[in-house]
Amino acid sequence: MVALITGGSSGMGLEYARQLAEKGYDLILVSNRQDELDSAVESLSNQFHVSVRGRFQDLALPLSADELYDWCKREGVMPDILINNAGMFFFKELEAADMDRVQAMVNLHVCTVTRLSLLFGMAMKERGNGHILIVSSMTARIPAPGITIYSATKAYLKSFGRSLSYELGEYGVGVTTVCPAAIATPLYRMSTRMMNWGLKTGLVHTPKWLVRRALRAMFRHRRVISPSLLNLWLPGIIALLPGFLVSAIWRKIKK
Repeated sequence: MVALITGGSSGMGLEYARQLAEKGYDLILVSNRQDELDSAVESLSNQFHVSVRGRFQDLALPLSADELYDWCKREGVMPDILINNAGMFFFKELEAADMDRVQAMVNLHVCTVTRLSLLFGMAMKERGNGHILIVSSMTARIPAPGITIYSATKAYLKSFGRSLSYELGEYGVGVTTVCPAAIATPLYRMSTRMMNWGLKTGLVHTPKWLVRRALRAMFRHRRVISPSLLNLWLPGIIALLPGFLVSAIWRKIKK
């Protein structure tokens, strides 16, 4: 049994790798950070005594999904589980100078996840089994200034994953979309003080907490999971805010 994890060298991706290795899965870790990737491969191999392969690749580039799929075919390692975890984040008002970052985010969150899910999903469909996990976000329900592209791409992932789960489900392939709230990873670049406060109050959760719930949902073929109490009330509260108040808050934040 083999699990392929994008963004698998750090944060939630590394935690997915750990928990799947504990279950006996061989691993393929994909990352665009060579040093982190080498370290993760060595650490996981030594700790769990499973086969761990590292694939250094920037998944924000066009056709990167096809290149990764072709590499897996050449290596003879078609995954039983695909974890679409790789992501990027920035918080700011969009400007023309941000176009490269915007395109990279769209490529990474939308184009690459779509193509990976279809390419590997069709192989799973032919076998009659497999699991695909897509990491969306609570922000899929919170279109807001500062996270304009991030929330839009995560909304796409939630819709895409849910729809694909119906198409592939009858062939024995599960598709689960995870919509986490705040998780203690380097992605959001929170200060240590803010992160610790969030963990103590329960507003922020650890990758271990999230991944355990996400994998349990995946193995149970659940279509969408939105763990954390924040998912219950924060999107609803923000949706009730009048437009003028959202604008006023944004003007103050961006100064």
